[in-house]
Amino acid sequence: MSKYNSSHYQDFTSLDQWLYYLENLHSSEIDLGLSRISQVAERLTIDLSFAKVITVAGTNGKGTTCAFIENSLLSCEHLGSQRSVAVYSSPHIKHFNERLRINKKDVEDQPLIDAFKQIEAARKEISLSYYEYTTLASLLVLMDVKPSYIILEVGLGGRLDATNIIDADIAVITTIDLDHQSFLGNDRESIGFEKAGIMRQDQDIVIGDTNIPKSVLAYANKLHENRSDRIFSRGEDFVVNNGQDHWSWQTKNTQLAELITTYIPRDNVATALMVLEALNLTLTAEFVNKIISITKVPGRTELIKQVNHCDVILDVGHNPQATRYLSGYLKQVKKQAGYQNIYAVVSMLGDKDISASLQPLKNDVDFWYTGALSVPRAATKETMKNELALFTDAINCFDNVDEAFKMANKRAGASDLIIVFGSFFTVANIRSQLTTC
Repeated sequence: MSKYNSSHYQDFTSLDQWLYYLENLHSSEIDLGLSRISQVAERLTIDLSFAKVITVAGTNGKGTTCAFIENSLLSCEHLGSQRSVAVYSSPHIKHFNERLRINKKDVEDQPLIDAFKQIEAARKEISLSYYEYTTLASLLVLMDVKPSYIILEVGLGGRLDATNIIDADIAVITTIDLDHQSFLGNDRESIGFEKAGIMRQDQDIVIGDTNIPKSVLAYANKLHENRSDRIFSRGEDFVVNNGQDHWSWQTKNTQLAELITTYIPRDNVATALMVLEALNLTLTAEFVNKIISITKVPGRTELIKQVNHCDVILDVGHNPQATRYLSGYLKQVKKQAGYQNIYAVVSMLGDKDISASLQPLKNDVDFWYTGALSVPRAATKETMKNELALFTDAINCFDNVDEAFKMANKRAGASDLIIVFGSFFTVANIRSQLTTC
């Protein structure tokens, strides 16, 4: 039970007070459904019709896809100097304000505080989850700022996610794989149906998965029975050709060759490019390579070089699809940089498929370090140790993940690499101990 109650919310003067209140306000952390938030949104007259809205769903790759679209829109000169681009995403890594950025600048505290007050006055008898509350607050801030483009990253699933109260101009699905099965279903077809729920009639639909579930295509085709030209799917409407040093991307209207190596997953760049073409942006290889070179996202294969010590890569990957990608990435960077040993620091949430998420990396990691996270849903250190013991004896277990990283960092040599992964919480804990170059 919170030490605060709604009777004196007007006394809250700081963002921290509000966030503490919201964390303890609702009965459960995850509570999917649009009934509650829709009622409050109607009372608040939520309306984003002034902007071009892009909603991005998917198991993995949402944040990086959003970032590439954002950088492209801000860098495209022919859109005019008055354009502005906002991105709403979650969760954050360090500061709550990271969840809403406008022209790449995190929102200030006061607009959020003002929005929270409006919501508290409007919701009355309706209980809202932390995520629903903060989504509404971000929408209120956006209504005040009125950016030209709004990119909404779906939090969980799609059909019942709080962001889905907004009818977007473009619906994007990055990838479909197993995660959050207790909420979304136990197979890709079921999960695909939930994510396809962001789709609407009279909008463009971009599907980036390389193996698109039938449920996603069926949902899209039902909405666009007579307008298949508004559905853009990977492999049919846009194609990627991978070369040894460069890669290419093409549609029936555009062909981009000699594209450079990406910092974020190439598949997500390919999906973002299709969104940009759907927005009628003129794409050239020179322009795309410029955006590739500047698009890096904190916590997504983020390389941090420590002075006089080993390199560290931070990645929020927390499901089997993400760690399969991470395995391929580690093989590539180990070959390129000549790292000797790879030390892994990992901690996950207990409701994740820990075993399936660790298995893809069993042949890439030489030494494992683990400990518990200090959040309610965290897996215990014993659980992490037992899951690792299924395929390795090189386990170092500590009371918490911070101690695990400190010891790995102490033991790793200058020619070694530390990979930190397993959760946003894991990356947030360790990132705060490091200084980026």
